[in-house]
Amino acid sequence: MSNAHTAAVFVQTNDAVANAVAAFGREADGSLSRIGTYSTGGRGNGMPHLPSQGSLVLAEGGARLLVANPGSDDVSVFAVGADGLEFLARTPSGGAAPRSIAAHGDLVYVLNTGGEGPGSVTGFRLVASGSLEPIAGSTRPLSADEADGAQVAFDPSGRTLVVTERVTDRLSTYAVRGDGTLDGPIVQSSPGATPYGFDFSPDGVLVVTEAFGGQVGAAAASSYVLEGSGARPVSSSVGNTRSEVCWAVVTREGRHAYVTNFGDGTISSYAISPNGEIDLLEPVAATTRLGEKGLRDAALSADGSFLYALDADAQEIHAWVVGDEARLAPIGAVDGLPTTVAGLAAL
Repeated sequence: MSNAHTAAVFVQTNDAVANAVAAFGREADGSLSRIGTYSTGGRGNGMPHLPSQGSLVLAEGGARLLVANPGSDDVSVFAVGADGLEFLARTPSGGAAPRSIAAHGDLVYVLNTGGEGPGSVTGFRLVASGSLEPIAGSTRPLSADEADGAQVAFDPSGRTLVVTERVTDRLSTYAVRGDGTLDGPIVQSSPGATPYGFDFSPDGVLVVTEAFGGQVGAAAASSYVLEGSGARPVSSSVGNTRSEVCWAVVTREGRHAYVTNFGDGTISSYAISPNGEIDLLEPVAATTRLGEKGLRDAALSADGSFLYALDADAQEIHAWVVGDEARLAPIGAVDGLPTTVAGLAAL
């Protein structure tokens, strides 16, 4: 990893016995090569298709990598260095089955999805040593016992925390107090069924995928703007003609978004207007294995030049060059990942 903070991609193995991070260095042309595999010290759940947007996140400008261990109910922190990853600490997640992490500055929130009662979010401070220090009184429930939270993330300002809930078809939003604790949730019904992955534009437009319970051809996305600590829909359920949409990635300039369609191995692209409206740009902007299931997690390189996506069923990471008007040109893929592979973070 010759330039650790600008040239790396990470996924987790989600192994039930010994979870680990597989790290890949990025060449100048966007292609990847394996650097190594690093134990998290925790356990995954050992099952394919972990709902995992945000199960690995970068913090402190790429100097730290945080990994959710859903089988051991904790979070591991690594230092990202010139030669790879260095394990720093492992901290209980504040609940059961953590599978998504949000980070803004030194503030970290973990989405816990298992155990008795509703899912919850719990807050921590990331300290210089790499440890996560729990914030007293920070745990807040989701909107209902059956919520089934999919992803947690902060808006660009760090003043609002958002969780998508797949079963209730809701978004829960929370106001972040000065001490790191939360007010909320404020609940917003999703225009479409099964809100799943999401991403923000730099100016705060929120793009959320809607899987519609896996219904063939029904995949869609909606956009929102934040008002106070709530989310107001702008564009409602803009379909892309594909199936089982999962993750969303907004480009660095904030004018386009990509969504991955698990059901048929495609990536769709959307245009984002200055007022937050979205329009379908290309139903099929790229493919991994056209018509085959498995395409899931995605992320852009730090400079926005390359898009990476995980085809979990093929056990491959695919890469594309991002061109004008968000056009994608394939670079190739790396393979050899386990069937349980999940999550993706890129520098």
